Formats: sequence, structure tokens, C-alpha cells
Amino acid sequence: MDDRLIATLAGELGEAEKTRTPVRQLSARYPDMTIEDGYRVARSWVDGKLASGRHSIGRKIGLTSRAMQQSAGITEPDYGTLLDDMAFEEGGDIPIDRFINPKVEVELAFFLARPLKGPGVTAHAVLAATDYVVPAIEIIDSRVQAIDEVTGSARKIQDTIADNAANAGIVIGGRPVRVDAVDLRWVGAILSRNAVIEETGLSAGVLNHPARGVAWLANRLGVWGEDLQAGEILLGGSFTRPVPVSRGDVISADFGRLGSIGMRFA
Repeated sequence: MDDRLIATLAGELGEAEKTRTPVRQLSARYPDMTIEDGYRVARSWVDGKLASGRHSIGRKIGLTSRAMQQSAGITEPDYGTLLDDMAFEEGGDIPIDRFINPKVEVELAFFLARPLKGPGVTAHAVLAATDYVVPAIEIIDSRVQAIDEVTGSARKIQDTIADNAANAGIVIGGRPVRVDAVDLRWVGAILSRNAVIEETGLSAGVLNHPARGVAWLANRLGVWGEDLQAGEILLGGSFTRPVPVSRGDVISADFGRLGSIGMRFA
């Protein structure tokens, strides 16, 4: 894909977000589209956001579980950029009109004290560079049709990557902890919707340790000559399946000794 087409597709995704109308799958229109093309579209979309006054506050890592990777036909995670207007207050109302078809997932957020630059970043290096971790809920959404209106094909990984890894929002809450104060693999969460338990999960489901997702991201960004900066928020990857939400839904995520997060979609 040439730069002009990349910019055009990024503009389509931006318009889809504004109008809350998903676009036709990019991969269906451009069958030769690669994963790297998807990242170029996402980077162009984010660059447009930054040019309009938004600020990057971190990154998200997606498709970290083996089951999700197998369903997507890939062997590694994906990533997207967190922007300042994606951060919502814990315990508050979240305007559902911001989204098309929102879902929520539970994760751990890493706050870096020192930068990380790949290649060669390990999970141990991530832990050494982390100031603290804190419970988080990610709101995911898609600006691309799940089923193509012409071919009937399912959305592909290239579409999700181009769509900023389906990133739409983040809510942070609970109790921050140092990485040596708890075994991160054994951090669990109970995700409830309207007081009904929908999902439970253990963070070991994220590549066997959530720090491995952050290490993967640092090394992946190294390909682009980028690094992870001190102070960035890094969503390590979900350890539950996505739970869809509608207007009026009350969401609660109980992380045990790490506290809980609550919100309502209004």
C-alpha cells in the first residue's frame, strides 16, 4: 500500500469513529493488505489525532491469549495507542454514545518508571523498569464491520490492527502495587455486569505472565525505532473474554486484594 492509500484508510476510520458507523473491511477491499500495512494505517490514524491536539498516554496490547491468537490465525499479539480522551474516571458514567459496539475486558496496567527499548527486552527487564501495576478495564470497540457486507467474510487481524487494535477506552482503579509485592501471574478478577458474574480470569492467561506482553511490545516497537517512555500506561492484555455492554449497564471488576473498579454506561 502506498502512503496516499494508507492516509485515506486512516481517514475512513476516523470518520467511522465520529459517525459511529463502521466501514467495510479493509482486508476485503484490499486482499493483499499485510499486517505491517495495518500498523501503518493505525499509525497514520494516531498521527492525525495527535495533530488535532490529542496526547498519547500509553499503549495497549491485545490478542495475548493462545485461544484468541488461534481464532485470529496469528502467532503474536497486536498493539494500539492510548490517547488522553480514552481515559475515563473510575466510578463514573461513561457516555455510550462515544462507541459503536463497546465491550469490556479486565487487565493489569503497568506504569513505567524507566524507558524500555527493544530489541532484547525481557519480562525481567519490564519488572525492573515498572514503577507499579494497577487494575484496569479496557473498553474495546470496532470501527470496521465484523462481517463484510459484500463477501460475508469475518474481520481479519489486518483490520483490527489498522483499527488501533480495537482500542476505545480505559478505566483505572483499585490499589497500585509494586511488582515484588504480589505474584502477578496469580492476580485474578471477577467481571460482573448488573451484579451478574460474566467472566473470571487469571493474569497468567496473558502469555503466562503479563510482563511478557510488555516485553513483546517493547521489542515490536524497536522495529519502528520507538521505545516505551517512563510514565506511560501499558495495558498488559486481557485475561477474560470481552463482555458486551449496553446503555444503563453497571460494570464491576473485583481484583481481590488489589481492589475493584466500577462504572456505568449512560
